[in-house]
Amino acid sequence: MKSAAEPVRGKKTTMQKMLDTVERVGNMVPHPVVIFLILIAIVIVLSAVLGLAGTSVTLEMINPDTNKLETTTTAIRSLLTVEGIRFLYSSLIPNFMSFTAVGLMIGAMIGAGVAEESGLVKALIRKLVLVSPAGGLTYILAFVGIVSSIAADAGYLVLIPLAGVAYMSVGRHPLAGLALGFAAVAGAFTVNMLIKPLDAVLVEFTNDAGRLVDPNTNIGLASNLWFSIASVLFLTVIIAFITDRVISPRLGAYTPDGKAADAGTQGAELTPEESRGLRYALYGLMGVAAVFLLLTVPAGAPLRNPTTGELIGNSPFMNGLIGLIMITFLTTGWAYGVGAGTLKTLSDVIRAMEKAVTSLGPTIFLLFVLSQFVAYFTYTNIGTIMALKLSDVLQSANIGALPLLLGFIVVVALIDLLLTGAIAKWAIFAPVFVPLLMKLGVEPEAVLAAYRVGDSPMNAITPLNAYFAVVVGFAQKYDKSAGVGTLVALMLPYVVSMFVLWIALFAVWKTLGLPWGL
Repeated sequence: MKSAAEPVRGKKTTMQKMLDTVERVGNMVPHPVVIFLILIAIVIVLSAVLGLAGTSVTLEMINPDTNKLETTTTAIRSLLTVEGIRFLYSSLIPNFMSFTAVGLMIGAMIGAGVAEESGLVKALIRKLVLVSPAGGLTYILAFVGIVSSIAADAGYLVLIPLAGVAYMSVGRHPLAGLALGFAAVAGAFTVNMLIKPLDAVLVEFTNDAGRLVDPNTNIGLASNLWFSIASVLFLTVIIAFITDRVISPRLGAYTPDGKAADAGTQGAELTPEESRGLRYALYGLMGVAAVFLLLTVPAGAPLRNPTTGELIGNSPFMNGLIGLIMITFLTTGWAYGVGAGTLKTLSDVIRAMEKAVTSLGPTIFLLFVLSQFVAYFTYTNIGTIMALKLSDVLQSANIGALPLLLGFIVVVALIDLLLTGAIAKWAIFAPVFVPLLMKLGVEPEAVLAAYRVGDSPMNAITPLNAYFAVVVGFAQKYDKSAGVGTLVALMLPYVVSMFVLWIALFAVWKTLGLPWGL
């Protein structure tokens, strides 16, 4: 048997040495909360220095009320003046309370938590793996892996090991299945066929940043939906192709020992209770669909715009889309729990909600610090002035929006090797790049789509991914000598292919002027 670890045994390769360096440097990076506390301190000091220097920018713009050209001057506001200190002291709680990303995430997780705690998400993933035909198994696993980011932990902890089991069950190398699952779950993490809790946070940061230039900036949760759907289908084909044409041939045949085979096949089949739970979940989904069809389809329906009657656009339905997500997950999760016997009473459902919200504790604390950073950055006008001055330079240089967007994608990808959190990075990048590119005529939806492209692929190759070591552990079940080098060697073809071809898709999408979402 050809071991997956053979190419990386013995003397360390250049790639392994590079990864060792990345890991050492990455371990020196402080906690995201510490990073943003440092950034807050920098903003405070920088605002004082620039304020003393009298930094400002003059802009000519049309007043929408009078329709006349007016000249306005924007100056740096120091946080170390009397007025600034008052703002620092009095805005601490209002900054957090007005940070709507917190409410959106909690609302979404209330429903998603019930679906996950009841076992619905895990059962769905297992069912899809079990019913996949051998010929289409790779494509189905890749697709399900990408979509599983709606409940990220379930994707990492259920889909990836089950992909190895599924591959072994059809006579293929289980490491190829693990690699396929990891590439799908981690490498395409920021896109989905559905709206997920992460979208609420990313969209809110985008809106806050866009309002530095245009106070009326307001993109919705589905603002990247069309691009995300296309990306899911596109990346599914790429991941499946790399698996079938590159990874599987390299690994060759696999002869399992008894221990690995037994460990991999335990619990693969659904129990009668789980099957009944899935049927109940389907009934629940049909019920939710019926209710929302009645609330949206008829003329004058409550969730249509009361003035124009539109449904897609500025309507109660689109403005409250997070409610549909919460209700769908809550209903189907509860229905599954009743059918499978995992949620027997209303108290069980409430405990599942409480557990989901409790698990958000670290994220909510991070968002508390982030909300202060965003509020202080906005107050000082540093982002506005930076965007205006940079846009003037870029406009005179005739670089063009698309090359700048592509450069932005590369920068995000490089930073992702050391700072993997999608929320933390976007909190840093959004206040600078969204206003800058809006000044160059780029819609905020396009900037957010570019961020999605840059943030995802490197997740599958950086040892700083929280689940990287977990996947190495999965691999060691089938190859005891497997390590970091083994996983990196498996993931490199995926990462390179996804990064290059996804950028190409983004460039074509932007060039053709296709809509990014609703």
